[in-house]
Amino acid sequence: MASYHKPESKVVQELRDIANKLRVDSITSTNVTKSGHPTSCSSMAEIMSVLFFHTMRYKVQTPKDPSNDRFILSKGHAAPILYAAWAEAGLFPVTDLNNLRKIDSDLEGHPTPRLNFVDVATGSLGQGLSVAAGMAYVGKYIDNAPYKVYCLMGDGEAAEGSLWEAMHFASKYKLDNLVAILDVNRLGQSEPTALQHDMDTYRKRLEAFGFNALVVDGHDVEELCKAFHEASETKGRPTAIIAKTFKGKNFPNIEDQDNWHGKPLGDDSPAVLEYLKGLIKNNGAIQLIPSKPVVEVPPTNFAAGVKLSQPPNYKMGELVATRLAYGNALQKLAAANDRVIALDGDTKNSTFSDKVLKNTPKQYIECYIAEQNLVGVAIGAACRDRTITFASTFACFFTRAFDQIRMGAISQTNLNCCGSHAGISIGEDGPSQMALEDLAMFRTIPTATVFYPSDAVSTEYAVELCANTKGICFIRSSRPNTAVLYKNDEPFAIGKSKVVRTNPADKVLIIGAGVTLHEALKAADELEKSGIHARVVDPFTIKPLDPEIIQHAKAVGGKIVTVEDHYPEGGLGDAVCSLVSEEKNIIVKKLAVRSVPRSGPSAVLLEKFEIDSKAIVKAVNQILAA
Repeated sequence: MASYHKPESKVVQELRDIANKLRVDSITSTNVTKSGHPTSCSSMAEIMSVLFFHTMRYKVQTPKDPSNDRFILSKGHAAPILYAAWAEAGLFPVTDLNNLRKIDSDLEGHPTPRLNFVDVATGSLGQGLSVAAGMAYVGKYIDNAPYKVYCLMGDGEAAEGSLWEAMHFASKYKLDNLVAILDVNRLGQSEPTALQHDMDTYRKRLEAFGFNALVVDGHDVEELCKAFHEASETKGRPTAIIAKTFKGKNFPNIEDQDNWHGKPLGDDSPAVLEYLKGLIKNNGAIQLIPSKPVVEVPPTNFAAGVKLSQPPNYKMGELVATRLAYGNALQKLAAANDRVIALDGDTKNSTFSDKVLKNTPKQYIECYIAEQNLVGVAIGAACRDRTITFASTFACFFTRAFDQIRMGAISQTNLNCCGSHAGISIGEDGPSQMALEDLAMFRTIPTATVFYPSDAVSTEYAVELCANTKGICFIRSSRPNTAVLYKNDEPFAIGKSKVVRTNPADKVLIIGAGVTLHEALKAADELEKSGIHARVVDPFTIKPLDPEIIQHAKAVGGKIVTVEDHYPEGGLGDAVCSLVSEEKNIIVKKLAVRSVPRSGPSAVLLEKFEIDSKAIVKAVNQILAA
């Protein structure tokens, strides 16, 4: 370690003063709003003081400058002290802290990117370190820049498995630009944490995960300065600073006491504030100025859009799985722009994201079987528009990362997910591998666009559209080979369906997607033999759904049959029902998988669970007879 120079005594005293000012600010703001977590803020006051006024390098007036060090407050309930740190640093007036949690203020109860100094929303615990690891990976391997990433966590969230997934990832990729800070204040929300102040066990666990683990007194600014210096000098592995702290530190009669979580001090405030102000030796303006970044990192610019390096190249009728087309398109995007990156959870040879690994390996990140961390890392990698991220796995496994996806929407993140092996059509692998809830899940996400392409050409264009669409995008891909339906230059757009079969005499509208669109076409052929003409529509996106579907329904007399390789709740059928719900004289008959499936050949399963062409013919005859 390079020679460490102890801060001058006046710097040490000012850091102590700033910590107590941050405590005062946290008490004052939570008192005004009559809600918040001042005791949780107090345990980390010295950490915030040292980070923001001694250790981190950043431009105060441009918090998201790509050159800046990054800070993620994983324990988002301590938002008041984060807001106070930025205010005391000079980003906005300290008096604005009194707007905490007000309806017209962006100083919300937990941080969100409505604030220009917040990269991601936090508060659902156990997620911050994954995001920080994604940021650090980009800094080390893609930006090749010296900025550091600091993530402050509470000891309560150390019970979350996602945190340890992130620890494994950070160690595997030797993220020596990442500093994890554990605020071990002993007390959880309803009782003491499992380990309380067993600092040695925390240290051993973190060392076992490959971290340079440093146990410090979290209220000693000199120890903190030295620990952060050691972190900056550590190479080849990330650092964890395990800080022994006390909830409500410097709050007389409250410090280290239970039953104070999430409570403003109220009537106890005057005595506590008087005590804190008595600890502040220098009552003037803060003299310490945050250091500027050492290297200027250029911004990225995706405004012009990202295009496939080559257009699709398939033959009409050729049998190609949409999961394979996804891999082809992803590789083309990566070839066209070195900021397009692919992440996977050890399913790359099934999702075909391995095409990126084989052709542009620096743009591929293996996240192993840890889907929560996969999504968290992808969100972090996308922060500040440093990359365009695509996270791939079996669609069913995104369900265990739903909370990360939900928080990603609150974070205003641009994240692309591709789930393969959708539905019972995957066949013999059985129900544990069959995504039958994924469309419903992603449709609930407010910022989501949900793609369900039905052939190779539409899949490639879906990938291109995802790369250029804000918010969270989900592509549902299929395992079976299906026929190419569209010409290679067919235009596709979000919210625009395709009519793949029509006749002026159409009497019913059939809507399918993925494998069921092909079953719908088979059914239309059979129906035509008996003189029944059916219009068949490929929705392309399930959210948003094309409003033209209403006109198609009216043109055929108001009879719709939907068929989907998904449970009936929340999927294609429900999306169509929602679309036409205010229209008169339109009825919808939904075909879907209505019970827990089982293993078997794909075609047998489609027939058994009544979503094949035979079932569609039967449903059409029923709806026309009604």
